[in-house]
Amino acid sequence: MKRFGPTTALDGAGISIAEGETHALVGRNGAGKSTLVSILTGLQRPDEGEVRFSGEPAPALGDRDAWRQRVACVYQKSTIIPALTVAENLFLNRQTEGRLINWRALRARARELLDTYEVDVDPQALAGDLGVEQRQLVEIARALSFGARFIILDEPTARLDGPAIERLFDRMRALRRQGVTMMYISHHLDEVYEICQSVTVFRDARHIMTAPVADLPHDELVDAMTGEATAAYQARARTPREAVVLAASGLSLAGRYQDVELSVRSGEVVGLAGSGSSGKVSLAETLVGLRRADTGAVTVNGRAVRPGDVPAALAAGLGFVPEDRHHQGFVPLLSVAENGTMSIAHKLGRLGAVSPARRRARAVRMIQDLDIKTEGPDQPVGDLSGGNAQKVVFARALADDPDALVVINPTAGVDVKAKQALLGAVEDAADRGAGAVLVSDELDDLRICDRVLVMFHGRVVKDVPRGWSDHELVAVMEGIEE
Repeated sequence: MKRFGPTTALDGAGISIAEGETHALVGRNGAGKSTLVSILTGLQRPDEGEVRFSGEPAPALGDRDAWRQRVACVYQKSTIIPALTVAENLFLNRQTEGRLINWRALRARARELLDTYEVDVDPQALAGDLGVEQRQLVEIARALSFGARFIILDEPTARLDGPAIERLFDRMRALRRQGVTMMYISHHLDEVYEICQSVTVFRDARHIMTAPVADLPHDELVDAMTGEATAAYQARARTPREAVVLAASGLSLAGRYQDVELSVRSGEVVGLAGSGSSGKVSLAETLVGLRRADTGAVTVNGRAVRPGDVPAALAAGLGFVPEDRHHQGFVPLLSVAENGTMSIAHKLGRLGAVSPARRRARAVRMIQDLDIKTEGPDQPVGDLSGGNAQKVVFARALADDPDALVVINPTAGVDVKAKQALLGAVEDAADRGAGAVLVSDELDDLRICDRVLVMFHGRVVKDVPRGWSDHELVAVMEGIEE
């Protein structure tokens, strides 16, 4: 049992994980998963109940070293410090047992640790220069270096592409053969069936069920998570208009993409698909000014947008949902109202002053339109679940009724119901006449698109109309056919 004021975060919930197994914990945002993780890692004390490791009671809350020797956690939000080297990150606060740091010995210890867990990374490399996959593997190695044989992986695939996910799963299987026990948290149920032996479902802060994965039909698992039968999201039929609202011509950015031509009509949703190295995210970020192309131009409603200028892109009529909501999407200590209306603050008052009443009224409407689960407009966004925080990011993108919308991985790390709401918001914008570019690693997200542009090694290789099969799209994404 765990309460935060009037809110019950866990209600008699628990989990039991057998030694040496990979055990999934699933549930909708707000089900209690994050609270359980904070208790299992000694960051929170339960109001009732206890935590045991191998039958022994958990250490005292203040004994951090003892907790690290029993359990390690790799969070969805990276804890790697970009300005430090890999070796420094691996042994942060453990660089030396004396007064001075022996840098050669530190790098040797780091190399030995990385070799033990088959992580092919240079210990002297700056962590900020690593890719998402490499940073994640460094975090896993660091977590295990404390001696823990139980590791929690929180949404580890949220920002990985297909080949990187398979490499992560290979590493997890190898760790399991070495006797490491894992709790795997994910919203991707296909991953649960691929990598886990058992699954526990939380719903509304309660334990609903625990079962062997092999004996649990997919529909029953979804029903347990939602409390009802949940159908797959049904994309709407649309007829895009003739007017082009967003276009790119001759866009090239060295090392990212080359010679991209793009045209999005009013009422049309265009998907961008490809592997992590395809250039799709960089292209989307160029459209909204986060990146500046070496050549080419972006236009909104026929008017050129100043390259590499986000305010200019927003003023031209673009709405944007970034790839990483934690780092780019919201300010956690600011309220739902402040985050949601940030892009239209200049319209909510006079002479540079924002009217609190007008801001609050707009926020209330946003909360209703997107069904944001919150205590109210004044609640800090950092206190919301992942799905509801993402809805706030969407609310800001839609606040000024944009003519075009650019959305990157909108459903990463959110539950089934939140996915439906977020994809519905994209389609609502298209129904009102906006054009949309939807970048996603999720094939189910791309089903709402009228067509999908597939990128491979920085080039658009195919324009795939609605009605594609998974095999067809994946084959093009992996360069098997064009």
